[in-house]
Amino acid sequence: MKVVMRGCRGSTPVPGFDTLKYGGNTTCIEVVTRAGDHLLFDAGTGIRQSGLDMNMKSPVRCAIFISHAHWAHIQGLPFFVPLFVPGSKVNIYGGFDPVYHKSLAEVLSQQMQYCYFPVREAELKADITYTSLPERESVQYGSATVTNIVLSHPVLNYGYKVEADGRTLFFTGDYEPSFNIFDESESEFEDYAGMVAMRRNVLVDFLSGVDVLIMDAQYTDEEYRGKAGWGHGTYAKCIELAEAAGIPRLYLTHHDPTRTDAALDRIYADILAGRREGNTRPEIIMARESLSFEV
Repeated sequence: MKVVMRGCRGSTPVPGFDTLKYGGNTTCIEVVTRAGDHLLFDAGTGIRQSGLDMNMKSPVRCAIFISHAHWAHIQGLPFFVPLFVPGSKVNIYGGFDPVYHKSLAEVLSQQMQYCYFPVREAELKADITYTSLPERESVQYGSATVTNIVLSHPVLNYGYKVEADGRTLFFTGDYEPSFNIFDESESEFEDYAGMVAMRRNVLVDFLSGVDVLIMDAQYTDEEYRGKAGWGHGTYAKCIELAEAAGIPRLYLTHHDPTRTDAALDRIYADILAGRREGNTRPEIIMARESLSFEV
């Protein structure tokens, strides 16, 4: 399957001269199978270009899998051209909001109310279906099988495993590895540590056999100390997970909006320089907008 990174930025779009190399659009990953099945993961501002490249006039068929409904992951959906083309068929998948008790359709249609956007969801011309997925649900879309798993984030967040053409890809959406919220001196520390270890083991087991991991790496270790609980991972934690699961290729994405191209270049150079001698797994790539690769 072919993968195109349509948006690699976290939190908010950041266009400008300092973000030309890695891109300023928020999260969207495009997957196309050998059979021509078109799947998109998250609908940040990067999804706009994907829609333009598909076709601005002819009907298309595609599936969109939403990791969670924070703005950076859905804000591009109203600008996805196939939604306006009669005859297009768009299947949208994601989670039910367990806090506000809203379906996926309700959550996504709200950002297209007149107070936010000039075209209502009801006015779109495509045939759109919404499916709220329970955890560990497998969806067969054409030749691809997509299975979700709940990952740690301030709201319900699904990571997605994509299996097609004999290969496997995993995308985390936003993900902050679980950590112990208790001090070692507190009685709850050991029990909570066991829970943290169990959740990590479940994820490592789920990732067994994955060929490519695309993972939220918004912070350095130093930055994370002041932002624990914000819902995002670090470069080091991404590498640790890929190593534990035996994943051969890791793409670091969800770049912090304050991060310039030069800053990302320095971080990437430090990561590569810090690798243990002879340690070639995983191969580590700093994701950039429009990067295309085969899995």
